[in-house]
Amino acid sequence: MSLTYLTAISPLDGRYHKQLTQLRPIVSEYGLIFYRLQVEVKWLLALAEKLPEIKPLSPAEIQFLTELSDGFDERVANQIKTIEVSINHDVKAVEYYLRNKLNAHPTLKRLSPWIHFALTSEDVNNLSYACMLQKMRDTLIIPALKKIIKNIEAHAKKMAKYAMLSRTHGQAATPTTLGKEFRNFSERLKLQLAIFAATPITGKCNGAVGNFNAHAIAYPRIDWILFSKKFVESLGLQWNLYTTQIEPHDFLAQLFNTFTVCNTILIDFCRDCWGYISLHYFSQQRKKREVGSSTMPHKINPIDFENAEGNLSLSIALSAFLSQKLPISRWQRDLTDSTVLRNVGCVFGYALVAYASIEKGLSKLIPNPAYLKTELNQHWEILAEAAQTVMRKHGIVDAYEKLKVFTRGENITKGDWLRFVSALKIPTKEKVFLKKLTPEKYLGYAIKLAKG
Repeated sequence: MSLTYLTAISPLDGRYHKQLTQLRPIVSEYGLIFYRLQVEVKWLLALAEKLPEIKPLSPAEIQFLTELSDGFDERVANQIKTIEVSINHDVKAVEYYLRNKLNAHPTLKRLSPWIHFALTSEDVNNLSYACMLQKMRDTLIIPALKKIIKNIEAHAKKMAKYAMLSRTHGQAATPTTLGKEFRNFSERLKLQLAIFAATPITGKCNGAVGNFNAHAIAYPRIDWILFSKKFVESLGLQWNLYTTQIEPHDFLAQLFNTFTVCNTILIDFCRDCWGYISLHYFSQQRKKREVGSSTMPHKINPIDFENAEGNLSLSIALSAFLSQKLPISRWQRDLTDSTVLRNVGCVFGYALVAYASIEKGLSKLIPNPAYLKTELNQHWEILAEAAQTVMRKHGIVDAYEKLKVFTRGENITKGDWLRFVSALKIPTKEKVFLKKLTPEKYLGYAIKLAKG
């Protein structure tokens, strides 16, 4: 059986493959090989500028080396995988591929001894994963989250004046607006996205156990610490000097933890949208040919928010595992992080599938302001907070207790409210104000806050 989207084990490469076409070239085996080749070539170019034994490279030679990584494609990836099959080492396969290319070049064969010079495999791997993560975060994840934030904010502004009954502990509470409740989520996401985007992505290039042993023995007069710093920073990464064989992955734990917070906020949002649909605060656009249930023809289910919640939960579960596992490595290094790191793409793959579902779900929402108003007018007891606060203002000590007796567990009508206000011993001006107050108007700054 050949491997296709129908036979793939993971739904990311199966059912959801069309949604992840931009992610696949970055985080797949293909992507990892590309970044490894890029690191090896750039290291070789950096050495060529520094080491006295290497004759200065001509512009044509530099261009040839640069094009080895820039011209990377599936054909090259397959050639490197073929080498790996025979030697059983993925990083060494990249080195051998590069050596074959230089040996076939009329003038660059002289560089063969300097390929992978003083590097350990983990120098190449950690920098490759760091570049991969940087590319994925900056070009896919951040734009996707910004798009969701923008969409939620647009809904918040459109629904800023749609007064709704809020619920605390599942019970009727002080009114808010649909827009304000949406705005809460966009603001929460903005804060966490800023932290996520600002998390430094670090890399190391300091040899077999982090001490530049091979570097120093070969060229004791070169400042390899400075050389390493400049090289890592040339890749757009933050340099980490103090490591064992591996970069300790602490930044990964931080990155995944912040990403978990972003996705947890979105689960909260999905559940609220699901609930508001159930409460009839929203209806959903109908698509004539779609089926909601295999046996109940009337149903239009909130499947997009449910799909998003499920995939966000998978992303969070993987994030939590990776953030706990990756910073731990026995002594100067064990290999457990190697297989685990290959699942980094899945964390973001499940999230991207979820983000697409959230966008789809939002596009189907139709607010129901008439229902919102009807429901509010069935709960005049929520004005008890307003009344007791005004009463306190005028020195009525037991204001809370009076309202508790009047409203707690009672079905208060507009008539009940007006009679209660009429009997209050407060200034006439305040009575007039409270009599004009309705559940729909008791919104505080909700409209202003929703608009931002």
